[in-house]
Amino acid sequence: MGKPALEGASDTSLVYNLRAYVNDLTSWKPMRIRSYFAVAALSAFAVTPGVAQAPDPEAVEAGRAKSITCAACHGADGNSINPEWPSLAGQHADYTTKQIAAYKNGDRNNVLMAGMVLTLTDEDMANLGAFYEAQTPILRTAPPETVDQGERIYRGGIPEAGVPACAACHGPGGKGNPMADYPVIRGQHATYLVATLKEYAAGTRMSDKRQSQMMRNIASAMTEEQMRAVAGYMQGLR
Repeated sequence: MGKPALEGASDTSLVYNLRAYVNDLTSWKPMRIRSYFAVAALSAFAVTPGVAQAPDPEAVEAGRAKSITCAACHGADGNSINPEWPSLAGQHADYTTKQIAAYKNGDRNNVLMAGMVLTLTDEDMANLGAFYEAQTPILRTAPPETVDQGERIYRGGIPEAGVPACAACHGPGGKGNPMADYPVIRGQHATYLVATLKEYAAGTRMSDKRQSQMMRNIASAMTEEQMRAVAGYMQGLR
């Protein structure tokens, strides 16, 4: 096996792949790092919050006008009522913009969404991202029967399966990192999160290309029980 090219690789990709060697997610044995301190250092780097600019007021208003057709599923203020549809309120603007683009380019597959985004311009998508970031999310609770298992996975990963802690990227409070394309997951519907993990595991969602298919690798190593437990915990994060 040849050595990977590092020039031009994103910081996010490098951090994930180093963590992968730590957790034995790859088979390139000479690069494995087993030191506890190495794991701690990489995790700390990954969750260092980026500094994102506040949404432009004009973009927010333009996004508000464009969001009228989105409200039926995602709510007028980005807080969806149906747990199968994600709440977008408070999500990082750039992340939302990129996910809309992923529906246009095929990295995410959904018949309904493909039709909705078909005529959106790059400016439309950016304005929608700005609008939803400016909205206040409704925080939810975690199902008590799985909260302990979910917390263990979120904060400690699943070592025996090579799954790193979710908190390493999404942060202890689930606020993500806008500069690294790590989304806000706190308060998100557990039903939607489970469906998302299943899509990653099946390889039908490929919007993690910039992160070297990090989520596809992680989700494919999880059982449905583990997905449901950690999704429930994330739903209750605040």
